[in-house]
Amino acid sequence: MIANDGAAGGGIVPRTPGHLECVPYARLTSGIQIYGDAHTWWSQARGRYATGSRPIPGAVMAIRPFNNSRLGHVATVSRVVDSRTVLLSHANWSVPGEIERNVAALDVSPGNDWSEVRIWYGPSRGLGTTHWPVSGFIYNAKPGMKLSAQLSQKFSQAGQTLTHREDSRPTRKGRHDDPIGAIIAGTY
Repeated sequence: MIANDGAAGGGIVPRTPGHLECVPYARLTSGIQIYGDAHTWWSQARGRYATGSRPIPGAVMAIRPFNNSRLGHVATVSRVVDSRTVLLSHANWSVPGEIERNVAALDVSPGNDWSEVRIWYGPSRGLGTTHWPVSGFIYNAKPGMKLSAQLSQKFSQAGQTLTHREDSRPTRKGRHDDPIGAIIAGTY
């Protein structure tokens, strides 16, 4: 049996009992056909998918291995709330094998560039305290290809170029102009 998971980019998600990992869930909800451990997605996207540093609905956030997470993590952006907050849908984060839909992720990077995030952690009923390192966002589009009108509009509004960028992030104003953001990031 399958269901449309409209909360996570509109992909098809199999309703199966048992353990669901983040990779197959992100693949199904985003339409991005990358296989292998989550930490390999960013490098595998090179030349195959557009990548960047701005979240848009349907994009996959690629989280690098950190602390006890040796395999990294991938999650689909459900919604962009504001310049520092998105809602994610993902599997196998708070509880092994469980799907979480529309949970918050907060940009806590000093440059407000989405290179570090805090993510909702179900057992604590709030954002976790770990600052997870993010490689970037993988978009379901080929680099250099014309995107659908809806996706193109979202990218142009964000000022995003659809190319593969390893670590070149747009220059943005610093957190010193945003004391609340600095408090959230822990740099105040």
